[in-house]
Amino acid sequence: MAQPGKSKTRVWLWITLAVVAIIIAIYAYSHSHSAVPVRTARVAHEDLVSTVSTNGKVEPVQDFQAHAPAPGVVSKLYVHLGEHVTKNQQLIRMDSSEAASRVAAAQASMLSSSAALQNMQHGGSQEERLAENADLAAAQAELKSATASLSSLQTLQSKGAASANEVAAAQQRVAAAQAKIDQIQTRERSRYAPSDLAAQRAQLAQARSALTAAQSSYASVDVRAPFAGTVYALPVAQYDFVQAGEALLNIADLNRLQIRAYFDEPEIGKLAAGQPVRIVWDAKPNQEWHGHIIQAPTTVITYGTRNVGECLISVDDADGALLPNTNVTVRVTTLQRPDVLSLPREALHTEGNSNFVFKIVNNKLVRTPVQLGVVSLTRVEITSGLQEGDLVALGATTEADLTNGLQVKPLD
Repeated sequence: MAQPGKSKTRVWLWITLAVVAIIIAIYAYSHSHSAVPVRTARVAHEDLVSTVSTNGKVEPVQDFQAHAPAPGVVSKLYVHLGEHVTKNQQLIRMDSSEAASRVAAAQASMLSSSAALQNMQHGGSQEERLAENADLAAAQAELKSATASLSSLQTLQSKGAASANEVAAAQQRVAAAQAKIDQIQTRERSRYAPSDLAAQRAQLAQARSALTAAQSSYASVDVRAPFAGTVYALPVAQYDFVQAGEALLNIADLNRLQIRAYFDEPEIGKLAAGQPVRIVWDAKPNQEWHGHIIQAPTTVITYGTRNVGECLISVDDADGALLPNTNVTVRVTTLQRPDVLSLPREALHTEGNSNFVFKIVNNKLVRTPVQLGVVSLTRVEITSGLQEGDLVALGATTEADLTNGLQVKPLD
């Protein structure tokens, strides 16, 4: 027969085990069904802006770069970097001695070519013409003498005082004198062939061109401003020696600037002329400029490793502080929607072609399909599926996944 003490001990043991089991079950149930804390947002009306960004380079609308016309020394600098200059103001003077020497040589060459052509057109030089005239006069005198001698011999022959041989010899002298005259006259008329004249005319034209180039080079030793602007680049100093074609200075109107920017191919379709642009330069982070697209991309080109479209952007409020050839960041506003129903992009989920959010109703997640309008970097427009003031989940603060029907604890 069981002892009463042992029986009571067993009862209390079973009771203790049952209580522990109940506590464990309650603990497990409470932890498996506890509310998941989530970050939330309210659906609200806001102005929605869609933008695309890229880098660009500033360039003047009107730019002038002076180059050394020939190798030489910078004789005089009349301006300094950053100086504003007026139209036709003298900027730089190069050493003119070499240019003057080239002008003198070109003038001499042209005069020589011109004189040679004139001589050819008149049958030779004055000295040659005088010699020819003297030869012709001598031949004509010889012909006159030979003709007179022939006439006398012919008269004597008729009287029997001269032989036929003497008359024949006189006739040969007359013929020789006439042949010499004909030869001299022919030489005067056709000393130079048409091809010779054409070649000399070409040589004269070349000499004139060389003189024009030399005179232009001489004139360019004085560099003047073609328009009013600012000296924004001055790579040389006074008395520097520079090679032909080397850059001397740059002038631009810093109030008339544009930006050449390259946008990646997927963004090209969003761009259009007239869209507003915000411009930022890292060198002046507290300042920004504004502009608009004046030429949208018309084709896709390869730029390094990217396929891009080239876009021209005006700087509408250029104030002289933005410098040419600087790299800037441009942000184009491609779409603006005022006062539209929107929520943070983080709340949006996509499955195939469907978009949905988790709306919070009575502290539970309700999967809610939505229709979208404009999508920006941070927010999306909701055209249907939600109402203003609806509370939606952004994400859990734990590692829990958001699922339909999940018990949640909304966080502010």
